[in-house]
Amino acid sequence: MTLRLAIIGVGAIGQTHLTAIAACPGVNLAGVLDPAPMDQGLPRYKDLDHLIGDRPDGVILCAPNALHAPIGVALLDAGLPVLIEKPLAETLDACKRLIAAATRGGVPALVGHHRRHNPIITAAKAQIDSGGFGSLVSGTVMCSLFKPASYYEVPWRTAPGSGGPVLINAIHEFDLLRHLFGDVIRVTARSSDAQRSLPVEDTAAAILEFASGGVVTLSLSDAAVGPWAWDLTAGENIARFPAHAAVSHLFAGTRAGFSLPDLAWWSHDGTPDWTKPLTRRSLHRTESDSYLTQIRHFAEVITGRTDPAVTLLDGLAALRLVDAMHRSATQRRPVDIDLPASSGLVRAPRLGV
Repeated sequence: MTLRLAIIGVGAIGQTHLTAIAACPGVNLAGVLDPAPMDQGLPRYKDLDHLIGDRPDGVILCAPNALHAPIGVALLDAGLPVLIEKPLAETLDACKRLIAAATRGGVPALVGHHRRHNPIITAAKAQIDSGGFGSLVSGTVMCSLFKPASYYEVPWRTAPGSGGPVLINAIHEFDLLRHLFGDVIRVTARSSDAQRSLPVEDTAAAILEFASGGVVTLSLSDAAVGPWAWDLTAGENIARFPAHAAVSHLFAGTRAGFSLPDLAWWSHDGTPDWTKPLTRRSLHRTESDSYLTQIRHFAEVITGRTDPAVTLLDGLAALRLVDAMHRSATQRRPVDIDLPASSGLVRAPRLGV
C-alpha cells in the first residue's frame, strides 16, 4: 500500500519534507497547498477544501504558526491525520483546540519535533535510560545562530507570538530536554532586543529547574556569531546548514557526563571522584536522516502500527515552556509550570498493511 501525503506550506521546512517524501518508499506526494507561485512542477491544490476533498492519507502542516490551529482543526475534523510542524500552535489555547479536535474525532496527530528521530538523540536517550548517566544534576545548552537581515523580511517572524528565537528555536530545546530528562517545573529568564531592535527578542537566557532536581541553563541568540548550536553542529540538514566540529549541549549526571552532538561520554571506572581521571568514550550511533525517519514514523502512525513519538500533549508542554520563558523575562521573576495530568491521544485504526 502506498500512502499519499499532502503538504501545506512549502517554505524552507516544507521543502525539507518534500525531499524526505521523495526518498521514502511507500509514500508519494499527493499535492501541495501554498499561495506562493512555484516552478517545481508539483501537483497543487487550489484551496483547503480542494485538499480535504482529495482525501490524502495524511497532511504535513508547515503553514505560518498562526494558521496551525485553524487549518489543523479543519483537517482533524475532516478525519485527516496530521503532522504539525513546531510550534504546535501560536498560543496555549490554540494548542488545546487542536488536542480537542484530535480527541473528538479519534484522528492521529503528531508534532514535528524531528530531533527525537535523530540517531544521535536515540543513542543518548538509550544510554540515559540504561542508568549509566544517573540523575541529571546540571547542564548547559547553547544556541548561537546569526540570522541575516533578510530572514526577518518575512513579516510573521517579527510578530510577537509568532516570531523570535525563543519560539522558533528554543522550542526544539525544550522538547529535547523534556524527552531526555523529564518535566521542567520552574523557568527563570531574561531577554533582550538590543541587537536588532525588533518587536521580538534577539537574545535570551534561562535557568530551567526540573522535577528531578536537575538544573539546566539555556542561552540563545539569533544575532550572535558562533558554531555552538545544534543546527550548526549536528549535520542534520546539511543542505541548509554547515556542520562545525563543536558541541552545543553539555550535561552532567550523578554517574556520568556527556555532550552533544558528538556523543562524547565521560565517566569514572569506579566510584565517581573528582581526584580520579575520567574515561572518555564515544557512544555508538547508526546513520539515518531524521526527517526521513520522521516521515516513515508518520506513515506507521497513519496505518496504526505505532503511536506518535511526539504527541500533541508534548507540543503543548513545549509551548508552555516558551510561554513561561516569555513571561519570566517580561515580569522579571521565576515562573512555575503547572503540569497537567497527561492523557493519551488515540491511535489510528489499522488499515491492514
